Amino acid sequence: MSDRPKNVNSFKIEAPPEVERMGFTWLIAAAIATIILWQVPIGGYILYPFTILATWFHEMGHGLMALLLGGWFEKLLIFPNGSGVAYHSGSLFLGRIGRALVGAAGPMGPPIAGAGLILASRRFKTAHLSLQLLGIALIVSALIWVRSLFGFIAIGLLGLFILGIAFKTPRWVQGFAIQFLGVQACVSTFHQVDYLFSRTAGPLGLSDSGQIAQQLFLPYWFWGGLMAIASLYLLVQSLRLAYRSS
Repeated sequence: MSDRPKNVNSFKIEAPPEVERMGFTWLIAAAIATIILWQVPIGGYILYPFTILATWFHEMGHGLMALLLGGWFEKLLIFPNGSGVAYHSGSLFLGRIGRALVGAAGPMGPPIAGAGLILASRRFKTAHLSLQLLGIALIVSALIWVRSLFGFIAIGLLGLFILGIAFKTPRWVQGFAIQFLGVQACVSTFHQVDYLFSRTAGPLGLSDSGQIAQQLFLPYWFWGGLMAIASLYLLVQSLRLAYRSS
C-alpha cells in the first residue's frame, strides 16, 4: 500500500519546488498576458497556435450545441488568419431559446471546457486522461467535420502535439500543460473583445451576441458583457478550486 498523502495532487509530487510555488502565479500571468497580446498586432504571431485552438473551441461549441439540440453539424472551416465558421442545419429543440443557446455556445463553450480541464489537473490520472481526450477530440473533429485544408492540417497537428505531451512528458509537465490549455480556453472569449460587444460580424451577418439578442430580449452588449463576466468567473473559480488547500 502506498504511503503517499491522499490530499496531495499526484502530478505535483514529481514537480520541482519552484514549479509548485509559482504554478498559480504563472498561470494568472499567462492569462493576463494572453488577453493583452491578442489585442496588439505582434501578439497574433506569438499566440498563433493558441488562436487556432481558440477558434476550434469556439466553432466546435456552436456545432456541438446544434447537434445536442437536434440539428445537424455539417462542417467546420478554419482559415490561416485564425477565423472560422461552423455550419449547422435542421430545426432545433426549444425554438428561439435553442437558437440563442447555439449562439452562446461559441463564446461560452471554450471557458466551460477550459474550467473542466483546469479542474481535471487536480489529479495526475484525470490530467493525463484529459490530455489524451483533448488530443483525440482534435484529431477526430478534423476527420469528421473540418473541411478546409488548412484547418484539417492545423487541427490534426495540434491534436498530435497534445497527445505527445500526454505520453512523452513527466507528470508535472502534463499537469501544468492541461492547466495552461484550460486557461487558454477560458480567456479565448476575450480573443476579440470588439466582436463580443458588436451586433454585427461583417459580411457574415450578426455576431454571436447579436444572434442571442435577436432571439431573446435585452441588447447585444448586455449578452456580450454577461458572457465576458461568466468566462472570467469560470477561470477564477476553477483555478481557486484546483489550487486550494485540501
